[in-house]
Amino acid sequence: MKKLVVLTGAGVSAESGIATFRDSGGLWEGHDIMEVASPEGWAKDPELVLDFYNLRRQDVREAQPNPAHYALAELEEHFDTTIITQNVDDLHERGGSTNVLHLHGELLKSQSTKYPDLLYDVEGDIKMGDLCEKGYQLRPQVVWFGEAVPMIEKAMAISEQADIFIVIGTSMIVYPAAGLINYVPDEVPKYLIDPNAPEISYIPNLITYNENASTGVQKLVELLLKPNEA
Repeated sequence: MKKLVVLTGAGVSAESGIATFRDSGGLWEGHDIMEVASPEGWAKDPELVLDFYNLRRQDVREAQPNPAHYALAELEEHFDTTIITQNVDDLHERGGSTNVLHLHGELLKSQSTKYPDLLYDVEGDIKMGDLCEKGYQLRPQVVWFGEAVPMIEKAMAISEQADIFIVIGTSMIVYPAAGLINYVPDEVPKYLIDPNAPEISYIPNLITYNENASTGVQKLVELLLKPNEA
């Protein structure tokens, strides 16, 4: 069974109604991104950061997977599929995908501010005074600007093993995730699906679909499932 690796970005979640800050001039719900998604913002006003992510968590719980999520899950029946996502929601999992690597963390989990390996599922909100088992404040399990991406090395290793590599709904400018395609062997077929897909001439065997995730993914799935394709 061929190894299919899929890198997804905000464009996949956007079609489920989840806002992206890049579409609003660097603002999320009126907040400068560094106020609510950086270690400096957390140090300055942790309560504001918690409130912001509590609202985002509520939005995620109300959102539903879209056709792109379901189409990607369908590929598991035909390929050894791994989804590497920059998204912090759980829509891939709710859409049926079972092998998902979250590069930037998971909004529905919290972590200790002192011991980041201490993770907890979040049922409701995270509040000031909510502590880990060792007595330290909990924060969203989300990788903020300026923080390391702990899962990037694992994602690189997975990308190196790909027989097919697909990029969906991402601008290809957010590093280190955007660099994963450079770890894919030259001979491997690569597909990029995004309505604003940039021209990338230096990537060999790259086919671009200038479409939204839902329509582009369904077209690509039909292509990959044809006999003698992929």
